[in-house]
Amino acid sequence: MLRLYRLLLSIISLLWAGDLLAQTTVSYAREIEAWHVSRINSLRSADGWLNLAGLYWLEEGKNSFGSDPGNKIVFPKASIAGSAGYFERNGNTVKIVVQDNVDIKVNGIAVKEAVIYDKDPGRPPVVSHGSLRWTIIRRDDRIGVRLRDVESPLALGFKDIDRYPVDSTWRIVVTLRKETYPQTIAITNVLGQTSQQQTPGKLVFTIGGKQYSLDALEEGDHLFIIFADATSGKTTYPSGRFLYVNKPDADGATFIDFNKAFNPPCAFTPYATCPLPPNQNVLDLEITAGEKDYGHH
Repeated sequence: MLRLYRLLLSIISLLWAGDLLAQTTVSYAREIEAWHVSRINSLRSADGWLNLAGLYWLEEGKNSFGSDPGNKIVFPKASIAGSAGYFERNGNTVKIVVQDNVDIKVNGIAVKEAVIYDKDPGRPPVVSHGSLRWTIIRRDDRIGVRLRDVESPLALGFKDIDRYPVDSTWRIVVTLRKETYPQTIAITNVLGQTSQQQTPGKLVFTIGGKQYSLDALEEGDHLFIIFADATSGKTTYPSGRFLYVNKPDADGATFIDFNKAFNPPCAFTPYATCPLPPNQNVLDLEITAGEKDYGHH
């Protein structure tokens, strides 16, 4: 009788453990799905990457703009007047001058002339005409006009991104290793520009009994990872993917969740200036988790 009782207890314990594991698996899958929905909504938003319509680098002096091919900066056909005005770059300052018959607003206020960028602009103002929105961006010594179209067919027709199936084994404990680590690492972008960026150290982890590491950057309340792996150029975006990681605890421990690895903006548009993975962040294994290559442009 006692043996039967123990057997029943063992069966109940196994069923309870299995049920708990199933609940945990479902809860985790829901967490990843919620993250994915938020990610899709961000891409579709007015500030997302899907509605970029142009990137134009400014020369010193006057840069005429409009939809006419004779301008230095040619906006999409029929999106604005043939001759809409000009941008004037003077070192680190950019001014817009608008033709009399053209309606252009800066932060919602109609203007005929306004400074829209200086060497310490904070958040650059948004310039608009019809469905077009543009801001000034800077990349090292280059200053340019980033153009958006809030009625972009790509943004309006966007559905989803292919992903690997959610797999909790790709949520891995990592340790931030700081000791004797240089304070900066070299990051190169798709324009070929290289800058030294602050790093808190390496995230060290083990997969299949082998130790790996990824150099991290700090971004707000998170660590930011730019990495590539053996899937890059096959099932995932050729130049790699991005990933955010919660900052570690007092012991340097945190989790890296490759199910949340996502495509860089350059996977969706040719008008982004993405950073590339440093050589030390190119892993010699397949990370079969997270987003696959979008590849529609």
